[in-house]
Amino acid sequence: MKTTIAVVNGPNLGRLGRREPGIYGHQSWEDIWQELVKSFPEIQLESFQSNHEGALIDYIEQLLDRAVSGLVLNPGALAHQSYALRDCLKAAGLPVVEVHLSNVHAREAFRATSLISPVVWGQIAGLGPLGYHLAIEALARHQGVSS
Repeated sequence: MKTTIAVVNGPNLGRLGRREPGIYGHQSWEDIWQELVKSFPEIQLESFQSNHEGALIDYIEQLLDRAVSGLVLNPGALAHQSYALRDCLKAAGLPVVEVHLSNVHAREAFRATSLISPVVWGQIAGLGPLGYHLAIEALARHQGVSS
């Protein structure tokens, strides 16, 4: 059975490629997703995006009822304001890598503090779509899957 890793994107990330391309890049999520699936054929990847905090929490909680090995999460602005998402991740017990396309530490001061970071396994920021690749690679190695 293949290892399953979920890739979850929060608010405004459904508009990648069109939303502030100078910050978030010119690739759409569909383009990034196709590259991820092609790059990791030995891993079952699944994708979810929502602009709604509760929908993200519901999705993450249902991952616990399935054989999901890890989670790549780009929480968007929820990283800086959602205690509910933080509590969900802490309770989940899944290895989670927080990903941000931009370098949140070089932007507005409020973006430098993540409520999520203290309860996740790792964080990758500022590497654009490569951050998703590196997060999946790290989770795969953590699960003993070579890629």
